[in-house]
Amino acid sequence: MKFKILGFLFSVFALPSFAQDYWDLEKCVTYALENNLTIKQTELSTKIAEQNLTQSKGANLPNLNGFASNTYNFGQTIDPFTNQFATQRVRSNSLGLAANMNLFSGFGNYNTIKQREYELNASRYDLDQSRNDISLAIASAYLTILFNEEQVEQARSQAAVTAKQVERTQKLVKAGTLPQGSLYEVEAQLASEELALTQALNNVDLAYLSLKQLLQVESDQNFRIVKPNLEIAENQKVESTPGQVYDKALNTLPQIKSAENRLLGAEKQVESAKSNYYPTLTLNGSLGSGYSGLNQTASGFTSIDVPIGTTASGEQVSTTTQVPTGLEVKPFGDQLSDNFNQSIGLQLTIPIFNRFQINSGVSQAKLNAETRELNYEQTKNQVRQTIEQAYADAVAALKNYNSNVKAVKALRESYTYMEKRYDVGMLNVVDLTASKNRLTQAESNLLRAKYDFIFKQKILDFYQGKALAF
Repeated sequence: MKFKILGFLFSVFALPSFAQDYWDLEKCVTYALENNLTIKQTELSTKIAEQNLTQSKGANLPNLNGFASNTYNFGQTIDPFTNQFATQRVRSNSLGLAANMNLFSGFGNYNTIKQREYELNASRYDLDQSRNDISLAIASAYLTILFNEEQVEQARSQAAVTAKQVERTQKLVKAGTLPQGSLYEVEAQLASEELALTQALNNVDLAYLSLKQLLQVESDQNFRIVKPNLEIAENQKVESTPGQVYDKALNTLPQIKSAENRLLGAEKQVESAKSNYYPTLTLNGSLGSGYSGLNQTASGFTSIDVPIGTTASGEQVSTTTQVPTGLEVKPFGDQLSDNFNQSIGLQLTIPIFNRFQINSGVSQAKLNAETRELNYEQTKNQVRQTIEQAYADAVAALKNYNSNVKAVKALRESYTYMEKRYDVGMLNVVDLTASKNRLTQAESNLLRAKYDFIFKQKILDFYQGKALAF
């Protein structure tokens, strides 16, 4: 029996023969921040906000476009370059550049740029919030593994103590001090504790699986976490008050900053919508030229005498002039040079009646700003309530831990006393087992209270801008 028990404990607690890769909390958090898909999606949203800002800034720059056309006309039309009627097929080309620039639009572009800047800031704070959420989830999963591994150590210790009890009971039974049934009771207790040990080991595996899923690594990836020293001092206190934590949170928590920037952006959206009430002044300019198949020029000339009058004596007077002998289409390059034109001008647009579109747009922007203001206040209230709850939880967890420390100390002394009585045959195995079970439960409660307080305290530290570290 002794060798079976030792063999079981060795098989359960023997270290693996292969090398382990150890991850501390910082490495886990860093890996998650670099690989988590939710964070990557939020990063894309931030990049979209950056492009929206770039687009808004570009609206203040001139707009320049080139154009070119090649047209064949069939049927009667007026050629735009010769102003002549044409009935045959005519080819025409237009080439040019056109530019325009908004000189004034009621500061609409300026307010839109400021709105996009606030939205970009809010998106960046949203990214920080996603990172915070992942970091807290990683820390919680990390502590869960530590808690379950300490439960394994407790279960191993309990099983080892019971294994010794089995040996002592065997001796007492052989000596006739205890009945055979006492041995059966202790062996049953050992079997129960071996089962508890197996369950504790399973809980460790499940806790590692949860951490790996948060890290989004394969479940068969082999690594273990580093075990830090997480002892709680005897005079441990929850130092900061809820008000102090909240004051720091207002300046550090990204969800508050995000809501604040969205409110500021909504206010700028109202100003941008109001800019539509103002006139718009635009500068326009263009360069262009063209070609027409009807634009013809002489292919050759001949001299002819043209009568211009008679003298007093009746003699006819004439002059020599050049007349074309034929026509040909004017070359493409010559037409582009001849038809080159430029224009520049200002256009003033004054809004008079726009089917209530401007009024509706301003009203919608104001309602959106009011919604953002309520969201901002609601976010601050939620943070304040969360901090108050976290503070109360931390205080309660510390009180619970201190009470469990006292309970474990008393029950351990009681069990030691009862164990001595059992060894000399003055106590039956049922009472000893009951005492041991009470101690086991108290130690489990103490362990749970310890990690509960540690996590609650880390949450309060996190709200104050402190880094997650053990």
